[in-house]
Amino acid sequence: MGPPGAGKGTQAKVLADRLGIPAVSTGDIFRANVKEETALGLEAKRYMDAGNYVPDEVTNAMVRDRLSEADAGEGFLLDGYPRTLPQVGTLDDILAEHGHQLDAVVALTADPEVLVDRMLRRAKVDGRSDDSEEVIRHRQEVYTAETKPLLRVYDQRGLLVEVDGVGEIEEVSERVLAALKTLEG
Repeated sequence: MGPPGAGKGTQAKVLADRLGIPAVSTGDIFRANVKEETALGLEAKRYMDAGNYVPDEVTNAMVRDRLSEADAGEGFLLDGYPRTLPQVGTLDDILAEHGHQLDAVVALTADPEVLVDRMLRRAKVDGRSDDSEEVIRHRQEVYTAETKPLLRVYDQRGLLVEVDGVGEIEEVSERVLAALKTLEG
């Protein structure tokens, strides 16, 4: 978990490769289902095209399908899920169905001003004129409001590790791995 611009996707890929498990990104799941024109993909596309969040029931069904694939049998790293408290409960159910449990929840942290600057630079490079400073700051606020309850739940369960997400990719990856080791022992 982490606010927009904290490097969640980048770290998920690096860590999944290092750990030999798949990175399961809801964004990737949505795009694959839309591309393959699955029933869930067509339903998700309606919401995405309207600029709305995909409802929990559609997201949950896609995640449930993805976690039942063979490559996730020995473990996986979730990126972008869960996002809401009801999704936490559904994830608990999905994990129980497969005989799994979460080992850890990593929250990348960063100074909001650093993230705003990072995202403004990225928007300029990618030519994303819709990513104005106002939009970026709003997304940061929405993330904080929506995610705080989830972080509290995982902290109460003893699963939460917070890691500074600012720095070179490898440096942040090493911090995450070191934080995960503290949970092991």
